[in-house]
Amino acid sequence: MLTVSVKWLKEVFPKVEIDTSQPPYVFKCQLYDLTGVPPERQKIMVKGGLLKDDADWATLGVKEGQKMMMMGTADEIVKAPEKGPVFMEDLPEEEQVVALGHTAGLFNLGNTCYMNSTVQCLHSVPELKSALSNYPSQKSSDLDQTSHMLTAATRELFNELDKSVKPVAPMQFWMVCALLLPYLQHFLILLACLSLVPNGIQNYLSVLRKKYPQFGQLHNGVYMQQDAEECWTQLLYTLSQSLRSPSPSQNPDTTKELFGIELVSRVHCQESGEESSETESVYSLKCHISQEVNHLHEGLKHGLKSELEKASPSLGRSAIYLKESCINALPRYLTVQFVRFFWKRESNQKAKILRKVDYPLQLDVYDFCSDDLRKKLEAPRQILRDEEGKKAGLKAKVKSSSSKDNDAKMTDVEGPSNESVKSSNSTSGEGGSSGKESQLTGIYDLVAVLTHKGRSADSGHYVAWVKQESGKWIEYDDDNPIPQREEDITKLSGGGDWHMAYICMYKARAFPV
Repeated sequence: MLTVSVKWLKEVFPKVEIDTSQPPYVFKCQLYDLTGVPPERQKIMVKGGLLKDDADWATLGVKEGQKMMMMGTADEIVKAPEKGPVFMEDLPEEEQVVALGHTAGLFNLGNTCYMNSTVQCLHSVPELKSALSNYPSQKSSDLDQTSHMLTAATRELFNELDKSVKPVAPMQFWMVCALLLPYLQHFLILLACLSLVPNGIQNYLSVLRKKYPQFGQLHNGVYMQQDAEECWTQLLYTLSQSLRSPSPSQNPDTTKELFGIELVSRVHCQESGEESSETESVYSLKCHISQEVNHLHEGLKHGLKSELEKASPSLGRSAIYLKESCINALPRYLTVQFVRFFWKRESNQKAKILRKVDYPLQLDVYDFCSDDLRKKLEAPRQILRDEEGKKAGLKAKVKSSSSKDNDAKMTDVEGPSNESVKSSNSTSGEGGSSGKESQLTGIYDLVAVLTHKGRSADSGHYVAWVKQESGKWIEYDDDNPIPQREEDITKLSGGGDWHMAYICMYKARAFPV
């Protein structure tokens, strides 16, 4: 065992022991403990050059008390973290929601899955949440009290979902409903339930049933299962009445701007030769299901054609008219309903069509648009094709000067004054409006699916499947949010007893004006 002194920079380490029975690498490890210089960075001068890790001490001639010099840069001293680890359960609930990547589920209060799934799908629309957040607490003079209560309850429920990771339960809705129940025992049942379930969803349910009594139907003292599509339609109708802006600088009808579809129809009677046209605004397209329908595109085509019987002025009696519709104005969010339920006369009850109907993650409705709307969609669609071509490594289509002039004119007619291609304002990270108008392309991406499981329209179970801002899909089975793979979403197409798509919601691909 030898003792030496080692000089490193301005420091001197006296009496450093060398165990000559061990290789020099062990000595370097000792110096690492003293100086913080890793062995691979150490340059130690000895007889014959630099000290190697596997050198033989006997041949180096190191003597007792010898002074040795070392060069090398020390590792940066690792500092202790200023803050210790924070566990998710210790974060405020708002931060837990962000970390988790999705919002809370909703308690089922007894056959209320139809409402829960509707709320979860609409809650995923940031522009709707932004409009609701600006809804005043004071009722306007031209709005009925129950519409105001339902809109305010929707706002509060959306806020509660955004701030909570634990399941939420709508209480005010049910409490208002209790005041309308004809039997005292129902009220007593209500009080027992209220002691078990938190506020949110009960509030919402009570107001919903007060506004629309059909959702409060009872059978043997138990609330009956209801149609999710009817709940969806009624809720949007109420919001269209309440979310109206008095300011001329803003769109007067937020709900119509987000979800409204303008249809122009040709109504023709082959027998009399009479022909007329009509325009209407709807909140969803219908996918009619028959033996010939295997895909959503085919079902939508069937849904835009229908026969109706009405009085013919020229014939002086009823006649059959053919109604053919096309889209004349597109929304920011396109809703499609699969017409799976129908009235079966033989059994005098609602029946369900189980046929498998495939639907895409990306839907192009250009073929269903009117000629005028198609012309207005051409320029934005060309931009989209060019952008996708760039991503694929292809050269963008070279435009002539006349084509550029046409594009300039197209931008003018597609501005805020044109309803056919006007989109909702683009949203910020907080779900607010950025104030920029955008052009629609007629191409939509799937963002939510509402499914029904079971063979009967008056029973079964509704579930919402919602795409998050991160791109991940979450299955909201009442109070239980479950992550899902995107490839599994299009498998909800029917054909058995499993969950099958009843309502699909698509979001428009758009470009800034």
